[in-house]
Amino acid sequence: MTTRPLVDPELVALLDQLPSIELNEAIIKQVRTMTQTQRFSDLPSFPGIEVTEHFVPGPEGAPEVRVLLYQPTTEIRPVPALLWMHGGGYVMGSPEQEDLMVKKVVSVLGCVAVSVGYRLAPETHHPGPVEDCYAALQWLHTHTSKLGVDPARIALVGSSAGGGLAAALGLLARDRGEIPLAFQLLIAPMLDDRTCIMAEPHPYTGEFIWTREANRFGWTSLLGQEPGGPDVSPYAAAARAEDLEGLPPTFINVGALDLFLEEDLEFARRLTRAGVPTEFHIYPGAYHGFRMVADAQVTQIAARDQLTALKRALRIQ
Repeated sequence: MTTRPLVDPELVALLDQLPSIELNEAIIKQVRTMTQTQRFSDLPSFPGIEVTEHFVPGPEGAPEVRVLLYQPTTEIRPVPALLWMHGGGYVMGSPEQEDLMVKKVVSVLGCVAVSVGYRLAPETHHPGPVEDCYAALQWLHTHTSKLGVDPARIALVGSSAGGGLAAALGLLARDRGEIPLAFQLLIAPMLDDRTCIMAEPHPYTGEFIWTREANRFGWTSLLGQEPGGPDVSPYAAAARAEDLEGLPPTFINVGALDLFLEEDLEFARRLTRAGVPTEFHIYPGAYHGFRMVADAQVTQIAARDQLTALKRALRIQ
């Protein structure tokens, strides 16, 4: 059975253009190189945004963390800030891959953004990636005055594995009690390693882009062991957290054909049960990564929903 007939007609064509790659340790470096060397000559320019590279203090005993800092050049300070975590299944990706999306958000909101180049698995297992993100959050919070950022309006943003890191970072920040967070925006977040071992997986999700096989490789790479075991930390897989009280208001969206549909639904349900203000959207006909089809109506609706939520949460007129 294929779920292709359920795909939004505007999203179908991309499925024929993307190569079918089975992720494994032997090929992952090649995949990273392929994605990093892509050039996008037709991307719009954003003259009102300054982008600079920084290397901030990393976790104790670990290397510095590379970040890209996005600053609007015309806004009156202080402004809100986003700590942004890219996707890639924990095994690939870089801040550059979401450069256009970050710039669009910064341009519309007039905020600062810090995009984190966290270490990747399988070279770096948990807790390396989330601790890198926490180090970047500490740097942002410490430098709010210098950056013209309102420390009461810092939000976490992430997509896919980056959404999983954002959710885990929200838990870590809550439990350490050092840095207040105003909001977390989780785009098709990768939250639960137990999806890999479901006895009855959802029959209509996970056929395209990010499959069950890729998901197992991603989680195994991050954890350094087979997913689904009893001792997985909630700072690795946020869905493992027993207590979700005290987390910042949360926005989650996901496609109806996305492998992460049910784990995201369940996380949203549990957030509401814990008294966390939660907004959740499902987009019919949408698979994982559907926003790659930028001109599709469903992509534009999702982008609008995300911006509306950020504006409201960060008190942007």
